[in-house]
Amino acid sequence: MPPKTTSASISAVALHAGVSVATVSRVMNDMDGVRPGTRDKVMTSVTALGYRLNHLARNLRTATSRLLLTMVPDVGNPFYSEIVRGIDSVAREHGYFVMLCDTGAEAGRESAYFDLLRTHRADGAICLDPDTVQHALANESNILPWVACCEFDPGIAVPYVGVDNYSAAGDAVRHLIARGHTRIGLINSDQRYRYARERQRGYLDALQAAGLQARPEWRRQVDSLDYDAGKHATLQMMAQPDAPSAVFAVSDTLAIGALSAMRQLNKRVPEDAAVVGFDDIAISAQTWPALTTIAQPMRTLGETAAQLLLQRLADPEATVQGVLLPHQLVQRESS
Repeated sequence: MPPKTTSASISAVALHAGVSVATVSRVMNDMDGVRPGTRDKVMTSVTALGYRLNHLARNLRTATSRLLLTMVPDVGNPFYSEIVRGIDSVAREHGYFVMLCDTGAEAGRESAYFDLLRTHRADGAICLDPDTVQHALANESNILPWVACCEFDPGIAVPYVGVDNYSAAGDAVRHLIARGHTRIGLINSDQRYRYARERQRGYLDALQAAGLQARPEWRRQVDSLDYDAGKHATLQMMAQPDAPSAVFAVSDTLAIGALSAMRQLNKRVPEDAAVVGFDDIAISAQTWPALTTIAQPMRTLGETAAQLLLQRLADPEATVQGVLLPHQLVQRESS
């Protein structure tokens, strides 16, 4: 009997079993038309030779990989982790693997990952990059199987799932107004993101509807969503003679940085200044004081994105509608 080796070829298996290469291929790919006795003989040879099916080669031939891409602009942001868990849970239920791709919100890196779709090394993709970055793929929206999650452009014919950022930001501001605040600051993110533009619009319109000023000096735009960015923006804002009495930050990470700044300034929260965030990441309930925030259904966002993608893969010609999920104001001690 030939020695067991993991480098055995399909031809060696066929010779060992006394069958054709085509028969071995049918057995290894679970195809019909092979008698049970022959199938057993082939599997005995497979075990004896230590043969392993080349899945990549099979995938390229059959144009299926069972691999889904999840493209995020920053894997270090805790907001994305629960979304990815939701994507992975649905993918695994349907026999797919998930590959996490950190694009840095760069169109070139995103397009490079999409090459895996173009060459059939991945079956589909879920994109969380800015809607402005997604525009680069608009001309392939009907060709490549992908969906947008959180960030989306309704003008592109791509299925999407997200929340109503405009309405949610308005709810945050109206909550602060109801608590008696008339000087409300905003810490916003990169305007390449749809959520940043929509949350700023919701903030401005809610103030205007209440007859309150939206002074430019009470607004700060940051280039990243880390804690330090929120802290520095808050320190700058609160250094003004007529500083805001409340701060709305477009992410919890920025809001937690704002809480740190308030502690450094010896300001009591919420007595001297209130803080409201957005997302409801796990740590927001553990801060001191606990953070009032707009909760996004992060895991459901991921699950829904995966379901939309699987619908598109099952029927590429079908029209898959976009979905807006509900948000919720979670009131805690910071306001």
